[in-house]
Amino acid sequence: MLSVHPNLPLTAAFLWLRRGWQDLRQTGMRGCFYGAIFTVMGYTIEYIYGNYWQATMGMTAGFFLMGPFICCGIYELSRQHDRGEPSSLWRSFLSFTRNWKSIAFFAVMLTFLMIIWARVSIVIFALLAQHSYPTVQAMFNQIASIENIEFLCVWAGVGCVFASFSFAISVVSMPILLDRNSDTLTAVFTSAAALWANTLTCLVWGLLIVAIVGSSLVIFKPLLVLTAPWMGHATWHAYKSMLVFAE
Repeated sequence: MLSVHPNLPLTAAFLWLRRGWQDLRQTGMRGCFYGAIFTVMGYTIEYIYGNYWQATMGMTAGFFLMGPFICCGIYELSRQHDRGEPSSLWRSFLSFTRNWKSIAFFAVMLTFLMIIWARVSIVIFALLAQHSYPTVQAMFNQIASIENIEFLCVWAGVGCVFASFSFAISVVSMPILLDRNSDTLTAVFTSAAALWANTLTCLVWGLLIVAIVGSSLVIFKPLLVLTAPWMGHATWHAYKSMLVFAE
């Protein structure tokens, strides 16, 4: 059975980062393979958006479906390390097969949520935005214009609701599904309960993820080779810290 550990200190998020970096190194940097996949995904979305933007939603939906499976490999490397097992990249490839139905269902849930947000976003753009954005560069150049202040406020507010809900149901769901062979709904509700019991700590954790991964995406995508697995290993330690395990 799983129960939630309440009232973790705000500094816990920084401890997870430190332990995640230790895992990355102590597993022989094998997680960087998954970081390379995320890097390729980032470049692919940018290329599709810049050259065939109509396909961006479909491509992004596909990546949302793939993401949980890719993250499984990173969590599995930390799991192997915790259990004193040799780090095996090959076994991490296949880790999702232990509970593939629940993991696939969770991936579909995230994809469905992304599609809803994308549709809502399109409506907000159509109603309030003052420019079209045929390229990524045009979007960044024009979206912050003072002419778009009403659009920015509404878009950011609605996006915050979707992001908060997505974070609540996913903060530790994947490690639960991988490690405990749980069903999807149990993992989702446990994740939401963990966030509710440690709201401020999870807020700090979410901001750290956005800052580290977001800066990699915006500034220099190849940094994802390191930052993506680092966040994955750290998420494993967030899972181990926020839940109380009782057989």
